[in-house]
Amino acid sequence: MFWTLLKILVFVLLVVAIAFGAGELMDSGQTVGLRLAAMEFELGPVQAAIALLVFIFALWLFIKVMAFLMATLRFLNGDETAISRFFMINREKRGIEATIDGLLALAEGDGKRAVAKAQKAEKLLNKPVLTNLLIAQASELKGNRDQAKEYYKRLVTDERGRFAGVRGLLRQKIEEGDTDTALKLAQKAFALRPTHADTQDTLLKLQNQTGDWRGARKTLQEKTRAGTLPRDVYKRRDAVLALQEARAHAASGNEIRMREAAIEANRLSPDLIPAAAMAARAKIAENSARAAAKVIKKAWAVQPHPELAAAYAEIEPKETPAQRVKRFEALFSANSDHDETRLTKAELLIAAEDFPGARRALGDLAEARPTARAMTIMAAIERGEGSDDAVVRGWLTRALTVSRGPQWVCSNCQHIHGTWVAICDNCDGFDTVAWDTPPDSSGSSPTRTEMLPLIVGTPSKPAEDQAPDSTTDAEVIDITEDGKEDEKAEK
Repeated sequence: MFWTLLKILVFVLLVVAIAFGAGELMDSGQTVGLRLAAMEFELGPVQAAIALLVFIFALWLFIKVMAFLMATLRFLNGDETAISRFFMINREKRGIEATIDGLLALAEGDGKRAVAKAQKAEKLLNKPVLTNLLIAQASELKGNRDQAKEYYKRLVTDERGRFAGVRGLLRQKIEEGDTDTALKLAQKAFALRPTHADTQDTLLKLQNQTGDWRGARKTLQEKTRAGTLPRDVYKRRDAVLALQEARAHAASGNEIRMREAAIEANRLSPDLIPAAAMAARAKIAENSARAAAKVIKKAWAVQPHPELAAAYAEIEPKETPAQRVKRFEALFSANSDHDETRLTKAELLIAAEDFPGARRALGDLAEARPTARAMTIMAAIERGEGSDDAVVRGWLTRALTVSRGPQWVCSNCQHIHGTWVAICDNCDGFDTVAWDTPPDSSGSSPTRTEMLPLIVGTPSKPAEDQAPDSTTDAEVIDITEDGKEDEKAEK
């Protein structure tokens, strides 16, 4: 609005200045005398000004005519392009001006004007790559996707514009949700420009979405070679992709390939918990218990996790609870003060019916950092030691309101997942899911690690060896279920 008013003001001032100048010339009484051969002319001030403008125009016209005559002379002398060049110079100038205007309109977000200027440039210039790209982008800005697609296809037929055309079509297919076609276009764009960072990222994302883990690993390797990905980040992400590849082989029933991929994933990133658990189970299947234990201990030293404890328990599935407590000491020594170590140890001692030992192992965790799992363990300890049902229900009631504890949380959007995934279900972030405590995590744990048999199993034991009044693993499980039902009844 301000610039419009300013333009109007300048125009009015210019008109006033011209009118004032013409009036001053007419009032001055001065004349201009011209003599051509035997003729003399006497012109007033305004007439002299008009005559000067006519002379300038005549001079410009004379120059143009002489240039045309020179071009004609060259044409007659055998230069077949002389006349065409004469007409093309002006045409090209107008085409370049239209292109500049189109680019400015595109930058300003004026799609309609950008398309109009681009189409004008297309008529004036013989530069199909430039004008096709400009029209395609202007059409996209205007919202005419069909026209944009047509001009992107024209770009694909030109060697210089092929990459830009493929990229334009790729963007459209992604917006349309046509992942399969987008993947093919991304692969073609990657083949044209393997070092283009944005194309690498787009192809990698599409390969992840379609489950092409082998192809994604190759793309990731190219990103590292191009210098767009640090080496340590590459190893971590390659491990994630190898783990996804192992899961795909497991789903298809290819056990050998699954084990190879899982072990490779663990080798690339020993602290990747799901990879460590899967690699350990692969070692167990190969009857290599020592190697499986080594894999789990190495991961536990970095990040203790219930899934690692479950895999460690599978190394000796037939051992008694007391034997399991003793064997787990080697695992717990790697990170003895961690909350997960204390919780798992308490669960194992409960399974061995050593309730005082379980209380000592848990320590002040139920009060200092209360979680639903710690509350449930305390309820099991109280029941095992013969406390009143009211005390047991009190711990279970607290389990419904305290934090769930660590979970698989996306670091980008804070979305919580029941199990680890390579790609966040909410924001599509790659390798953003980590074992952490979310900001708001009240309620019972979705991992249900408080259910002891999921980690320690239910050891076989002759019925006559059990004391009639002792608390069994099954009763510990019933505590959680019956306690919750009693709580609901009270409410």
